[in-house]
Amino acid sequence: MSRRPFVRKTLFYVLASVIAFFNLVPFFWMVSSSLKERGALLVLPVEWIPNPVSLDAYRRLFSLFPFGRAIFNSIFVACGTTAIVVISASMAAYVFAKISFRGREVLFTLFLSTMMIPGQVTMIPNFLVLRSLGLLNSFLGVLAPSIFNAFAVFLLRQNMRTIPDAFSEAAIIDGASYATIFLKIIAPLSKPVLAALTVITFMGAWNDYLWPLIVLTDRTKMTLPVGLSLLNTQYGNQYNLLMAGGLISMLPILVLYFLAQKQFQHGLSIGGIKG
Repeated sequence: MSRRPFVRKTLFYVLASVIAFFNLVPFFWMVSSSLKERGALLVLPVEWIPNPVSLDAYRRLFSLFPFGRAIFNSIFVACGTTAIVVISASMAAYVFAKISFRGREVLFTLFLSTMMIPGQVTMIPNFLVLRSLGLLNSFLGVLAPSIFNAFAVFLLRQNMRTIPDAFSEAAIIDGASYATIFLKIIAPLSKPVLAALTVITFMGAWNDYLWPLIVLTDRTKMTLPVGLSLLNTQYGNQYNLLMAGGLISMLPILVLYFLAQKQFQHGLSIGGIKG
């Protein structure tokens, strides 16, 4: 009987290792290809270790294309979107979770039902609104729709409902306002789920392609996904150049995830404890 758990655990780790290996193969191929010279990409069999190692693709990437500007634009848009979503959603979630008022559950249900509307359906109305406000071809136009995020509100509300009301009641007795309770009690106790939301939102904004493509028409304002698309159009046969661009675009996501890995996992695990 004692051997059965050992065998089961061994099979689990072997299977997990095999799956992880096959998932990492494309990433290793991307790194290897970005460090090769252009002609070395067509060599068969595939050389996983470049010989010689060349950084020419990275140098040409920034000389042939305004890649640095695209990276800066993506960082600005991703950080701005993340800040807007986290701040607006946390305040809305606090209202729905801790402040009682007539029709709260009905209003939250209606608010939550907007998650069933595909994002493609709202793009044209959002575009028309931005055009009437004169916000097209501006970063503000890209950031404005992120104020409304039903998923973020739902995730934070589920976590905030697990916080005992005794904390808020004690603060109210001491004369604290709703804003003070939110800033001093609710927000600090919600740090794990806020970290998880930050990672999710940043990843979505960093990888967003369609909305910046629609709103931003100036080449100097294009984000990284749009830049990679143009790079693929102009230099589609230079795979080392494309792999170098793709690898650079992945680095911020990887760094952010490793920095907030524990909070991300903990935040997701506690986000749906209480309905």
